[in-house]
Amino acid sequence: MNWQKFANDIVPADTEWRRRAADRLREQTRPAGSLGRLEEVAERLVAIQRLDKPSVSRKRILIFAADHGVTAEGVSLYPREVTCAMVLNFIHEGATINSLARLAGAEVIVADLGVDGDLAGVPGLVQAKVGRGTRNFCEGPAMLAEELDQAMAAGFKLGETAAHDGIQLLGLGEMGIGNTTSASALIAALTRRKPETVTGRGTGLGEEALRHKIAVIERALELHAPVLTNPLSIMQCLGGFEIAGLCGAILAAAKARIAIVIDGWIVSAAALAAIRLNPAILDYLFFAHRSEEYGHRLLLEELEVRPLLDLGMRLGEGSGAALAMPIIEAAARIYCEVATFAEAGVANRHA
Repeated sequence: MNWQKFANDIVPADTEWRRRAADRLREQTRPAGSLGRLEEVAERLVAIQRLDKPSVSRKRILIFAADHGVTAEGVSLYPREVTCAMVLNFIHEGATINSLARLAGAEVIVADLGVDGDLAGVPGLVQAKVGRGTRNFCEGPAMLAEELDQAMAAGFKLGETAAHDGIQLLGLGEMGIGNTTSASALIAALTRRKPETVTGRGTGLGEEALRHKIAVIERALELHAPVLTNPLSIMQCLGGFEIAGLCGAILAAAKARIAIVIDGWIVSAAALAAIRLNPAILDYLFFAHRSEEYGHRLLLEELEVRPLLDLGMRLGEGSGAALAMPIIEAAARIYCEVATFAEAGVANRHA
């Protein structure tokens, strides 16, 4: 697919619907603006869905899993086998994300886009494997062009399926040993920032290991510098199969006018790539939380967005997205269920 052409066709959220939403919120039976950012969330939902009665009762979380060739450089504390083990944990509903998704009332769908392990035939797992992990991007591009397309198409298909199933709120998560290195490299390239400003400890690296991780990213950026010219080439050189899948899902969901909940560092890298394809996509994204990963604050500042939560989390899996979903649903319910002064027959502030 011509991803740039498809992204270009995504239109911004509707400003007239947002204005109408703001008018209704001002007339509800409480002091104007007293619910703070919940009112902003409600306005954005109305502008996305273009409905007088917005709803996010049908919720889904997509988790994309893949391994990364850059782990050969010793950038992670954990072996690649952990990715496979955690995918099985997701499927068996024993992970943190499963607990939080149950709380949010969201179903969880897990897709294997590139796990370095044999997961064929696992019941309930979406089989979309592009390869058993990307290549080491310190030696060449992480993906071939056709692999990037295949990974994005897999995510795109799951985004389309969500729209077909009537999903109103789509959370995104990931799993992949080495993917904080890939995300940091992507964000450094997409924002033109130095790697040390956007590279964190991932699963808990010490000072020496962190310096090594930064040096690995610097080598990769230098190697690929001539072709880091657009979001797609940047993803091909530095990304992961799961990050490309996330980007594809974002494109499909935004096109279908679904509100999308962005988790932490890794999903934000995919979101940034999508936004670079078309800035209008930002209108459809709710950033769940500020990750403890070092550069996330800078990324959020770059996009001029405020996350809904700041809990010191850095787990991934879509955990922050699951926690943010009830807040977004609360905003929708307040908008739909709280009467205006006129509806309640109560003297308003103007009277």
